[in-house]
Amino acid sequence: MPNSPLFFSVVIPLYNKEATVARAIQSVLNQTLQDFEIVVVNDGSTDKGPDIVSAIKDSRIRLIHQENQGVSAARNKGIVEAKYDLIAFLDADDEWLSEFLETIRRMIMKYPDCALYATRYFLKAPSGNQSPALVRGLADAFEGVLNNYFQIAVSGAPPVWSSATCARKNALLAVGSFPVGVKSGEDLLTWARIAAHFQVAYSMKCLAIFYQTTSCIYVTPPRRVPEIFDVVGIGLDALLNIISRDQRHALNSYCAQWHKMRASCYLRLDMQSKARSEIYHALKYSFNLRMIFYLILSFMPLSFIHWSFKFGGSK
Repeated sequence: MPNSPLFFSVVIPLYNKEATVARAIQSVLNQTLQDFEIVVVNDGSTDKGPDIVSAIKDSRIRLIHQENQGVSAARNKGIVEAKYDLIAFLDADDEWLSEFLETIRRMIMKYPDCALYATRYFLKAPSGNQSPALVRGLADAFEGVLNNYFQIAVSGAPPVWSSATCARKNALLAVGSFPVGVKSGEDLLTWARIAAHFQVAYSMKCLAIFYQTTSCIYVTPPRRVPEIFDVVGIGLDALLNIISRDQRHALNSYCAQWHKMRASCYLRLDMQSKARSEIYHALKYSFNLRMIFYLILSFMPLSFIHWSFKFGGSK
C-alpha cells in the first residue's frame, strides 16, 4: 500500500432534504481527515436543498443534477462521477462523527484486501434519544474482517448501514451498484452482494448517526407499501447459489428476515393476507418462532396488531 494519502469520494444523494443537508455536509467538512471530495447528486428536489448546497463555499463540493429517479439512481450517478476509488456514502438526513473517515482509512491500510469498510452507528429517535445500534455477535471493541457477515446481520441490527459505509468503486460496479427503482432495501441488497463476493472490514466504534423517523420506531405506519415485484428478495435468493456452504444457513436466515420485514410492513398497513404470504415465504427459508408469532398475529383484530407493534411485542 503506497504511503500517499488515500482520497475519498463522498456521495450524498439529495431529494427534498433542505432541513438537514447542510448538517450532513458539515459533518463531512468536520472530519479529522480532509482528503476527500463531496459529490451531491440532486435527484430532482423541489425544495431549497440544492440552493443550500450551492451556498456552501468549498471547492471540494460538486453538485450534480438529474431528474427524479430514486435514491439508487442518485447513488449510482455519484459512483460514476466519483474521482476516487474509495466511495463513502452519506444520506442527506444523517451525519458522521468527526473520526469516521480517519477510522475507515486506518482499516483500509490494515485490511487492504477488503472491498467494503463500515462502522457501527448511533440510532437517534425523533425524541432526541440516541443509542448504539444493537449489532450482536461482536465484541464492543471489535475491529477486523467479518468472516460471518450474514450471521451477524441476522443476529441484531444490520452491521452495515449506508451512511456508515465506504466501498471500493470496482466492487460496487462488479455487483451492479444499487438496483434502480427499488424504494426499500436497495442498499441492503448491494451490501449483501458485496459481502457474498468480497471481504468486509468492520469497526464496532459508532461513528455515524442515523436519524430515525416515527415509522422506523413503529410509532406510525410505514411510508410505503412493499413493492409487488420483490427485487431484493429475488436478489438475496440468487446469492444462495454462489455463497460458500458454511455461510448458506445464515444466508437462508437472512432471506427469511427480509420477508419478515415485508410482513411487518404489511401488518402495520392492515394488509394481513399480504403479510401471511410473506410469512409463508420466510418459513421456506428458515423456521423461526417469531414468524409463527407473526402468522398468529395476522389473524388477530387490527386493534391488537396495532397495539402489539406500538408496545414492541412484534419488533
